[in-house]
Amino acid sequence: MKQENKLEGVIDRLIYSNEETGWTVAQMTVRAKGEVVVVGNLFGTQPGETLSVEGQWTKDPRFGKQFKVESFKTVRPTTFIGIERYLSSGLVEGIGPAMAKRLVQTFGIDTLEIIDSEPERLREVEGIGKVRSARIRDAWQTQSRVRDLMVFLQGHGVSAKHAAKIHEVYGEDALRVVKTTPHRLAQDLRGIGFKTADKMARLAGVAADAPERVEAGILHVLQQAVDSGHGFVEQLELIEGSTDLLQVDPPTVQRGIERLLDNDQLELVPIPGFEGKAAHIVGDAIYPRWLERTEAGLAQRLRALTAQTRLPFNLDTDRAIQWYEQKTSIELASGQRSALAKALTAKVMVLTGGPGTGKTTLVRGVLDILQRKDVKILLAAPTGRAAKRLQESTGQDAKTLHRLLEVRPDTGGFMRGPDNPLTADLVVVDEASMLDLSLAYSLVKALDDDTRLLLVGDVDQLPSIGPGRFLADLIDSGVVEVARLTEIFRQAQASQIVVNAHRIRAGLMPINAARGDEDSDFYFIERSDPEPILDVIRRLVSDRIPNHFGLDAMSDIQILTPMQRGLLGAANLNAEIQALLNSGGTEIQRGGHLLRTGDRVMQRRNNYDLGTFNGDIGRVIGFDLQEQRATIDMDGRTVIYPFASLDQLALAYACSIHKSQGSEYPCVVIPLHTQHFTLLQRNLIYTAVTRGRKLVIIVGSRRALDIAVHQQTSKRRRSLLAERLRGEISGR
Repeated sequence: MKQENKLEGVIDRLIYSNEETGWTVAQMTVRAKGEVVVVGNLFGTQPGETLSVEGQWTKDPRFGKQFKVESFKTVRPTTFIGIERYLSSGLVEGIGPAMAKRLVQTFGIDTLEIIDSEPERLREVEGIGKVRSARIRDAWQTQSRVRDLMVFLQGHGVSAKHAAKIHEVYGEDALRVVKTTPHRLAQDLRGIGFKTADKMARLAGVAADAPERVEAGILHVLQQAVDSGHGFVEQLELIEGSTDLLQVDPPTVQRGIERLLDNDQLELVPIPGFEGKAAHIVGDAIYPRWLERTEAGLAQRLRALTAQTRLPFNLDTDRAIQWYEQKTSIELASGQRSALAKALTAKVMVLTGGPGTGKTTLVRGVLDILQRKDVKILLAAPTGRAAKRLQESTGQDAKTLHRLLEVRPDTGGFMRGPDNPLTADLVVVDEASMLDLSLAYSLVKALDDDTRLLLVGDVDQLPSIGPGRFLADLIDSGVVEVARLTEIFRQAQASQIVVNAHRIRAGLMPINAARGDEDSDFYFIERSDPEPILDVIRRLVSDRIPNHFGLDAMSDIQILTPMQRGLLGAANLNAEIQALLNSGGTEIQRGGHLLRTGDRVMQRRNNYDLGTFNGDIGRVIGFDLQEQRATIDMDGRTVIYPFASLDQLALAYACSIHKSQGSEYPCVVIPLHTQHFTLLQRNLIYTAVTRGRKLVIIVGSRRALDIAVHQQTSKRRRSLLAERLRGEISGR
């Protein structure tokens, strides 16, 4: 008997949903069949929705009989219970379980039709006034438009997971933009690349050599380079990459580049004579125009600051340092004493060094000495956690750079700048290796000509997530004072974390704790395959670390992984640890998100309206289904997230090593396997190890660890900041 290839039923729960691919495993109740497991791209569906799905029955060797979905559409429920369940699922802002019940009691089987066509009648229901009825009407209309957009995308072979993001950017105009100018999506929306937009454009009949397609492809190739940390792409490489992507001839691409240069979207920087002078440059550089202006402006401002005549503090440096040593009962090494003297007198200075070399001691020395002279000092760091740690280590108020520069919620720009500079004699910025070109430029623009700048950071860590290699270029330029601390303090030598961090930085394998040694703070647990590595991590987090080291599994342990995807990637590790540590409690599912009360979460991008920034860590307090919002404790500050903004949060039991920059944790657990091969680099493992304060445990293959320690051949980021600082390249 042939099995049916079409089902209709209500989604009871999402067992699994991947927001990147849209792949979903859901439990559906089908009339006359009971509970059925359906799998496929069901992105955007929520528990309580009625779906009509088409596909094929399959038998998974592990999970048994499943219905594999090839296409689906939402069907409005036609029963009292179905309508109530649909509305109470939280899909429509302003309607929670109690309100859904009252609506169905009032309007019965016509409830959805009335919301759709006669929303003014909602005020007949107790508890719904003018404001709430308007909110419900607007939310219903928005959901309808998003659903229409999802149907269109699916019909054109494009993942429907992009629908909500597209609607958020273009509003009521979203469907028209997608149908008529789809290449705009690649330029206007992060996460929707050229290939997705191009697929829609080609189906709509856009020619392969159409100017808008060629220009979008060129910008995509350049943006990929910027996303990898580069400031520019060499012109020949840009032509080759765009030709390969677009499958058109090089002259067509060259004409596209010329048009983009003419309309000020790109900037070309000629670099004559650099073939033998700088190994990372072989031809003219093509920048996004905004980034070229940023790099050139940053260099110009730093050169202007260093050229200013210093206003000397009324200070006998040698006596001041002796006073600090007596006050703290610390005898500084000669290198530390020299670095402190520079920090007390330099106009712009970089203080760099690994863990245990005394950077914090010297910063405290600068503060103690200069504050006795009534010098006004401001302290800042790129992230909230880094700022908090700076404040704790110095006993002085410290802010994030965004708060120091007074970010504008409406634009993301800053109130502080050339016309409204910071009022300070000295600005100290910790974790300066995290500064990308844009944030560094915003900082130096906000400094008064007389203000001094002290940048503190470990240049051997990973560079910034954003483009450029600001701290390294500043050091390499030779135009600012630099003090590199190399000697490890005696008390720090007792820590295997510190010792092994310096061994890794020097290209040496770390020393593992002896078998049975429970006093060490550094362990390597060798496992060859991903499944055993994952099994060890589960046992470490749930049992061994809390019981043997007295650390709290929910708040003290951070898993740091090189990748986002795969069995040992952050996404899967988060799902595994969430199920292990926080399987109960109130939960909400939105697309690929499953959040529960008590979950540890991380902000994934800057949200100036909420005052939360990329990398901020919080804890879920609770959900309000009726008001469609979540309450998050962001490091002691209560933040209310509309459900529509929950895609900005990710589970944070595990995160990428890049995302951990600027943070420290009582314990870090690091999975390493050769499946991470492309990312196994010395600065990556060095950064991960230096994030641990009390305990570091690496779980993985010895070969992967060996590759990570010895691999230092990562492609240098393309930047001309050092050359601009030395005056070798002119900038506007």
